[in-house]
Amino acid sequence: MKIYPAVDIKDGACVRLKQGLADDKTVYYKNPVDAAKFFADSGSDRIHVVDLDGAFDGRMRNLKIIEAISSLGMFVELGGGMRDIDAVRAALDAGVDRAIIGTLAAKSPEKALNIAGEYGGKVAVGIDAKNGMVAVHGWVDVLDISALDLAVLMAKGGVGTFIYTDISTDGMLSGPNIPAQRAMAKALSEHGAELIASGGVSCLDDILAIDALSKENSNLHGAIVGKAIYEGRVDLAEALKALK
Repeated sequence: MKIYPAVDIKDGACVRLKQGLADDKTVYYKNPVDAAKFFADSGSDRIHVVDLDGAFDGRMRNLKIIEAISSLGMFVELGGGMRDIDAVRAALDAGVDRAIIGTLAAKSPEKALNIAGEYGGKVAVGIDAKNGMVAVHGWVDVLDISALDLAVLMAKGGVGTFIYTDISTDGMLSGPNIPAQRAMAKALSEHGAELIASGGVSCLDDILAIDALSKENSNLHGAIVGKAIYEGRVDLAEALKALK
């Protein structure tokens, strides 16, 4: 299993939000590139980046910072503001390895599948859930479709990689929602799709719990870790070594 250390960008800084609330943020690095360099120096070969301004505003706002992060040589996946094919193209042109579409997949699934069909493995679908239901627009709006139903719809359409975030645990350092991730992994495995788990990791034991789940479900191949690293609860180098 792979660890994806996370950099969330808002107002040009590296921040973390609690349960996606824009007004409940903590700034950890004034320059997000410094956070990315720290991850690289710790031994990570990949990074999960979210343009929070893009998620809330509907279009990417931090492309220059993202270009700088991409230049470091890690595998970069990016979400936030991917509402059309032009945004996906701009992200990939900036050096991003995988663009994550979320709101678009939930609200315009046909358009999302067309984009995924054009770019293949360079596009993933991010599904964020509140009480099992899909949340969009930076988690502001909750839709009348379950996370599992959306995932199956997208997987049947050919999407190969999914990032599933449980909003209730995100940024809370309360531990991941293992039952929800298990259910998502099982649903996706039936369609040959892979899963990256996100939300709630608070310590190395949480990472190991997701790793154990990945041994039950071989299509669960990654975990996103953010606030726990910034708060010193997870030593990234130690965690990477533990998974080896």
